[in-house]
Amino acid sequence: MSTTVIAAPAVPTLFDSETADHLTADHLTRLAAGSVGSVRIPDFFGVDQCMEIMRALETCEMGSYDEQLVQPRIAKLGPAAYDFYGEGGLRREYWEHAAQSAAARSGLLHGEDPLDAATGLIAAAWGDRVDPATSGGRPLFAGMIREINNGARMHFDEVIREFNGVLDQQPIAQIAFNCHLSTGLEGGEAVAYRRRWHPGDEEHRDGYGYDRSLVAGEPAASVRAGLGDAVFFDPRNYHLVRPVQGGGRRVTLSFFIGVTARGPLVVWS
Repeated sequence: MSTTVIAAPAVPTLFDSETADHLTADHLTRLAAGSVGSVRIPDFFGVDQCMEIMRALETCEMGSYDEQLVQPRIAKLGPAAYDFYGEGGLRREYWEHAAQSAAARSGLLHGEDPLDAATGLIAAAWGDRVDPATSGGRPLFAGMIREINNGARMHFDEVIREFNGVLDQQPIAQIAFNCHLSTGLEGGEAVAYRRRWHPGDEEHRDGYGYDRSLVAGEPAASVRAGLGDAVFFDPRNYHLVRPVQGGGRRVTLSFFIGVTARGPLVVWS
């Protein structure tokens, strides 16, 4: 009798970083299913588009996240919904800030809105509409422009867990979109880990960030984007941004994509 032990096949992590010439519905589906770590689409925006947006952005006043909570400081154009969350909904100031920011961004791309350019490409790949997410029937702001030069601490974003009931829609998956309008010489990588939030993680929380010991040994998808590249990943996984090295600015057009049980996608920031 043979005593040979047959090893079980290795279980794949399904958390690779992929690069593709163009975005497809399959990319978004696999991100939603958790079978790919990140997807990078080079030249999602052309160099001329990026340069025009950056030039026009010089005339816009940038705000920041709540600096008592988010350090290092992250400059941004547009409100983050969670900065205005209170008493089970969004405060009045959110809607005022949203309208002002959307108006400021609306002409940054040769008089047109870069958000429309991005969502148009995503809609073409998905084969259905990309609509603003809504809260109480009102469209939420989407399409933040933000500058992260000094890195972002490890955290997660999950609208259903953090702000349950705020969105009229109930996304079954959440995808982060970042199109790089300017990049640093080195560094600035986005790193996502194959690790979701657990209740016990709150013991390792400091402000908005979590201790990186929580992801020790976990598979990671690291992406160093070039100018105009779009990067997609599941922000419900812990993720961070490494600091820019050697000078330059890391500026992105950013929003979340919600995959629902119906056809259209929804977006918000």
